[in-house]
Amino acid sequence: MLFSSIPFLYYFLPVVLILYFLAPKILKNPVLLISSLVFYGWGEPKYVFLMIATVLEGYIFGLLIDKFRGKPSSKIFMIISVLLSLAGLAYFKYADFFISNFNSVTGLSVPLLRLALPIGISFYTFQILSYTVDVYRGSVAVQKNPVNLATYIALFPQLIAGPIVRYADVEVQLTKREHSFDKTAEGCRRFILGLSKKILIANTLGELCETFLQTPDTSVLYHWLFVTAYMQQIYFDFSGYSDMAIGLGKLLGFDFMENFNYPFIAGSITEFWRRWHISLGSWFRDYVYIPLGGNRVKRARLLLNIFIVWFVTGFWHGAEWNFIIWGLYFGILLTLEKFFYLKNIERHRFLGHIYVLFFVAISFMIFSAPNMTEAVVRLGGMFGQGGIPFASAEFWYQLKNYGFVLIIAGIGATPIAKNGAYWLQSRIKKKALFDVLEIIVLLLLIIVSSGYLADGSFNPFLYFRF
Repeated sequence: MLFSSIPFLYYFLPVVLILYFLAPKILKNPVLLISSLVFYGWGEPKYVFLMIATVLEGYIFGLLIDKFRGKPSSKIFMIISVLLSLAGLAYFKYADFFISNFNSVTGLSVPLLRLALPIGISFYTFQILSYTVDVYRGSVAVQKNPVNLATYIALFPQLIAGPIVRYADVEVQLTKREHSFDKTAEGCRRFILGLSKKILIANTLGELCETFLQTPDTSVLYHWLFVTAYMQQIYFDFSGYSDMAIGLGKLLGFDFMENFNYPFIAGSITEFWRRWHISLGSWFRDYVYIPLGGNRVKRARLLLNIFIVWFVTGFWHGAEWNFIIWGLYFGILLTLEKFFYLKNIERHRFLGHIYVLFFVAISFMIFSAPNMTEAVVRLGGMFGQGGIPFASAEFWYQLKNYGFVLIIAGIGATPIAKNGAYWLQSRIKKKALFDVLEIIVLLLLIIVSSGYLADGSFNPFLYFRF
């Protein structure tokens, strides 16, 4: 079930909220847990049992790690828990990748498993990993109530696409949550804005991207139009989902971390990754990079640490070589910045913006492809390989059709709209008047978005792929 769907908006969510707020405090987490399992099982009932088994694994090993704290067996249990979690992820997400590459190297024909990827497995696996590791480190107390732990892992607002919520961030909120009018209003506002970003911008740009992939009439400029639309589609799709997740969390009394902070205004690749998918970047920093030694090691080992992290980052996104190359590509850029020219870029911020947009566009062209072979073809198209024309009739036609949406997306990817709202709020002396205007705008957005959904418009979710 998608947040951006009629069943979720007008059936599932209202029922869950009514049951949640009617339930006494002691039953609120059970209501959330059951609702989350229904939400997850809506599209993939069989994988509910996989999630339950994964939660039980994390719960049992958390207890064992805590029980034998200070003894060698505590570390052994932590390692076993980590390996079991990674084994499940490897089996469902990467088995066919390993088999196909094994077949290519050996010439054998081992049958592929062709397993369906359980939705959200990359996200909830990382949550369980962080929980058991943090229990071992002593940075969080072991959760002895299985319902509370299961609620944390299966909580439907952040289940299928993050942000990756760490147990430490919601440990207290699992038993003590604040519900207030202001928090509810903020949750509604954030959810509607995220829904609008997803439906009105990401989906519209997705139509342009689909058209590009299906037409033989390509040109250099059409390739650049595609990658511009695709990187904006990814941003508004994923950041819109993160906004909806954060908004839903607030409705239920939870405070989730921000996941995006206007990454396209960055002046360096280093800054871009501080602003893009923040929960994933901080997860890899704390659970991979720092345990490897971080930057407190010799240069050769530091380089190795950086490339391990970015290899894993790319591989996390998908079981194809183009994702691995995508990750290593950023590893190279970040290494060059760190050792050679980051300070120079930071002194010339405008040029830094151009530099970021260019190299990020290259990265998204790699990211957009189904495999590395197609990625090379698309990259070649960006620079006229194969004698394709500089412009085409199809390019001009699509630019005319989608130019306005691209402009809106470009503005929306910056703080201009938010700052404009703050400016307007400061100019309107009566707060009540601004509040009324805001409510009207939000109502219009939800009505228009619902109209798009009711019409059965194009409504993909790109991160199901990961």
